[in-house]
Amino acid sequence: MAICTVYTTPSLNSTCSISTTSKTQLGFHQKQVVFYSSGKKTSKRGSNTTSPYVITCTTSAGGSKTVVIGLAADSGCGKSTFMRRLTSVFGGAAEPPKGGNPDSNTLISDTTTVICLDDYHSLDRTGRKVKGVTALDPRANDFDLMYEQVKALKDGIPVDKPIYNHVSGLLDPPELIKPPKILVIEGLHPMFDSRVRDLLDFSIYLDISNEVKFAWKIQRDMAERGHSLESIKASIEARKPDFDAYIDPQKQYADAVIEVLPTQLIPDDNEGKILRVRLIMKEGVEFFNPVYLFDEGSTVSWIPCGRKLTCSYPGIKFFYGPDTYFGHEVSVLEMDGQFDRLDELIYVESHLSNISTKFYGEVTQQMLKHSDFPGSSNGTGLFQTIVGLKIRDLYEQLISTTAKTPVEATKA
Repeated sequence: MAICTVYTTPSLNSTCSISTTSKTQLGFHQKQVVFYSSGKKTSKRGSNTTSPYVITCTTSAGGSKTVVIGLAADSGCGKSTFMRRLTSVFGGAAEPPKGGNPDSNTLISDTTTVICLDDYHSLDRTGRKVKGVTALDPRANDFDLMYEQVKALKDGIPVDKPIYNHVSGLLDPPELIKPPKILVIEGLHPMFDSRVRDLLDFSIYLDISNEVKFAWKIQRDMAERGHSLESIKASIEARKPDFDAYIDPQKQYADAVIEVLPTQLIPDDNEGKILRVRLIMKEGVEFFNPVYLFDEGSTVSWIPCGRKLTCSYPGIKFFYGPDTYFGHEVSVLEMDGQFDRLDELIYVESHLSNISTKFYGEVTQQMLKHSDFPGSSNGTGLFQTIVGLKIRDLYEQLISTTAKTPVEATKA
């Protein structure tokens, strides 16, 4: 929402008209508000004229500022699944823009719009090959345009966003994106540029350990794509320097990190099927209260297997406690193992606090609803669902605060 304030003298009587929408060079859409003074003034030639006061401003149909969420992760680390869980929390299916490019990366629901930051690649696939850079390298991305367009959408201004075609590897013609209630920018670099980072109302980093990433890639690429073990290793090693330099450091800025590690329940496990997942939550983030187990601020180790939770080998273990992460005070909730029966998750849910549910059992309901999603039997699905609920709560608090501000200003 953009507000135009016009200061006039008490004697000035004005009317206004709004012209048709125009587009700026950066792909923004704006309107002009023209105020005409009803009073007459005499020109040097003695004729009466009407003086227009032209003010350019922008408006959004929703009447409130867009909330921006950033999600960072390497390729193949579960961003798409997380987006599906998040949009489900807000209701409505997320779909590509109707009537648009069939290869669009954008997903739109009633409340959310998800933008893939690959769309801000400045080099297509051939261009990257010629210059010898990967898509992870900042030189292959247009951060100026990314910042300008995310800022415009946050301020309620539609933009013509570019499209990176993952099928052809080319840069396709742009698509119109209108300001949603919630904008999610997901990809390799949502927290890399400080200007973009400052626009985020909340940020998440999916941190998949090298061991788990390697196991996942082997399972996917060897079983589904017929790749050899040697080619998979070469692909991972080729990306690693740029990942370490440009992607991984972003996790220090995240408000929440979902860290996926090998299990500690099975000695020397290298299959990556049983996972230890940690939800690292930064303290002191406005409108975000970290989740806790049993007693806030305590250190708790809990094995819930027994009469109320079915656990096959190697079982399930939870941990909760305070810690520090890149110099920040954090709370950590950890789950090692996997659920045999999702309907029994309600037992675990009942021992968690600050999970921002609207009714008893909402976490379990969401998990059952998407039981076919990857990670639904372990901590990745559980913590993605909880973070989705926390984002919904943060959004509701933000818009409530924004709505109160004009009223309080008027009273003052």
